[in-house]
Amino acid sequence: MSLHIIRHDITKMKIDAIVNAANSSLLGGGGVDGAIHHAAGPGLLKECMTLGGCDTGDAKITGAYNLPCKYVIHTVGPVWHGGQYGEKELLRSCYIKSLELAKANGCESVAFPLISSGVYGYPKDQALRVAMDAISDFLLTWDMTVYMVIFDKAAVTISQKLFSDIKQYIDQAYVEESEVKYSRNRILAEMSTSAPVQYCKAIKPEKSLEDIIGEIDESFSQMLLRKIDELGMTDAECYKKANIDRKLFSKIRGDVNYKPSKPTAIAFAVALQLNLKETEELLKKAGFALSRSNKFDLIIRYFISNGNYNIHEINEALFAFDQNLLG
Repeated sequence: MSLHIIRHDITKMKIDAIVNAANSSLLGGGGVDGAIHHAAGPGLLKECMTLGGCDTGDAKITGAYNLPCKYVIHTVGPVWHGGQYGEKELLRSCYIKSLELAKANGCESVAFPLISSGVYGYPKDQALRVAMDAISDFLLTWDMTVYMVIFDKAAVTISQKLFSDIKQYIDQAYVEESEVKYSRNRILAEMSTSAPVQYCKAIKPEKSLEDIIGEIDESFSQMLLRKIDELGMTDAECYKKANIDRKLFSKIRGDVNYKPSKPTAIAFAVALQLNLKETEELLKKAGFALSRSNKFDLIIRYFISNGNYNIHEINEALFAFDQNLLG
């Protein structure tokens, strides 16, 4: 299963469970809490009144009543007091306890709001980091589809330094691409008025001829499976790190001619921690390439060039720049 960041109204999610960012009384409040109680109807409040409240960092489960999901999991996030009072551990506990409740009740899909990031004052970029780390750790050992539901894009903010670094990288790449195009056009113009010149470049093979021919004939799925074996990874390790659903991976393994989407192909390159050259080689098998004039491609280049293969952090950045996500 996998982790997705989406823009949606959590009260309209047709899944197994949604998580309510509740207060300790569990009797309703403002924000997400109030919206969930309003959409669920009075039955939810009546059941919550029997639960005796909930401690910060803990979670309790109820029916969903008029909501389109099966369950509501109520968790109480910490109030931000500067980060020196165990807020991070309590917030992480909210996600883990909620996921464990979902697992215990047979849920295959669950949706979270960004807990504590509203009136409780937890800095949004730090709240998102805790959420993504906790959920991704859980998904390494359990199959479940998890959604981080963002009602407003402004609710997700990656660190200002990361945003600035990526933007500077993109701007510089655009400048370099323009300079390359200008130089290329100038050279072509000069060549059109000069005598033709032939160029020859010696190629020194790094592998045996047999290996080179074999890899030329490889399909995307064959190359992917070879890379997994070479790195000593299991299939599960690979598709979980790629944020890819197990069923999709089974299709890829079972179809030698499978053609993935570009985000899926890149997700596997990230999971395998391929460098830029290796990533280009894998993408080529699927009929794609990384451009130096495309924002999505440049963000991928930025992370791979910096050796950052955390797919969830990459997706946070892609989301912040209004790009398609990986996996």
